[in-house]
Amino acid sequence: MWSWIKRIFLLALCLALLASAGLGWYALSPVTLRTDPADFSIRPGSSLRSATRQMVESGVELNAWQFNLLGRLLGKAGAIKAGSYEVGRGVTPLALLDKLGAGEVSQAELVFIEGWTFRQMRAALDADVDVKHDSVALSDAEIMGRLGAAGRSPEGLFFPDTYLFGKGTSDLDILKRAYKAMDRQLQAAWQQRAPDLPYRSPYEALIMASVIEKETGQATDRSLIGGVFVNRLRIGMMLQTDPTVIYGLGEKFDGNLRKKDLLKDTPHNTYTRGGLPPTPIAMPGQASLQAALNPAKTQALYFVARGDGSSEFSRTLAEHERAVTKYQRRGGR
Repeated sequence: MWSWIKRIFLLALCLALLASAGLGWYALSPVTLRTDPADFSIRPGSSLRSATRQMVESGVELNAWQFNLLGRLLGKAGAIKAGSYEVGRGVTPLALLDKLGAGEVSQAELVFIEGWTFRQMRAALDADVDVKHDSVALSDAEIMGRLGAAGRSPEGLFFPDTYLFGKGTSDLDILKRAYKAMDRQLQAAWQQRAPDLPYRSPYEALIMASVIEKETGQATDRSLIGGVFVNRLRIGMMLQTDPTVIYGLGEKFDGNLRKKDLLKDTPHNTYTRGGLPPTPIAMPGQASLQAALNPAKTQALYFVARGDGSSEFSRTLAEHERAVTKYQRRGGR
């Protein structure tokens, strides 16, 4: 009797050792991938079984039974983190479980450039292959509604920066981050603004910052350009800045600004209308926000491009006209 029990025990032990060895071999054997690298996403709330199915559907050829058993035996079944992942050839089931447990998600990046319009932002999002395109069929107004900013013009409300995100992230989520980032930057700059500025609200400062952004050719001139425009606002002088005219022309602008364009009245034409334009004309960066809210103290009312990216500043119209003649720029302000 005892001999039979010993035999059964030894058989069970051998089978257990063989199974253990087989599972150990499986844990350290490279997984077959249909593409190299392989990208896959794990949905929030996924169990190990569900995550395995999602990986298999994405081209990671796992033995589901063995992979799930390995995960349970190692105590990793409840440690799966959602996100977008990327794995290369040679990855093992053990390394894959470690990656899922640590949440080592793959990241992509998208850059929004200072001076871009909202139309250019949307084009960049639409062209990015790592983004989930949820906004493609939405109007600008519908997008702002999704961001909790219904009724607001989107222009200038997003902060230009480099945004890292998990592959497959919704473009609306990226836009929301950029929208909140601009609100933080604007409020912080507003709290540190110089006294007696001619703005009634942070939004007006944002509009001015966008104009400064588009007018600045050389960074060292940015604060002085802000000073010129602030001086003009204070005395009720028209801003007369070409970028606002170009923005008002929209897609009709062919790259050549003519005198007739300066005379064509649009809500954004600061040659035909006094004060600030009704909305920003682009995304201003942090430096332009600072130039709008802490402009240089200057008596200058005019500036003209020198042709090397810098500007010549003048206090009087006579000085300005001489500068325009010198630098052969009839369109200088």
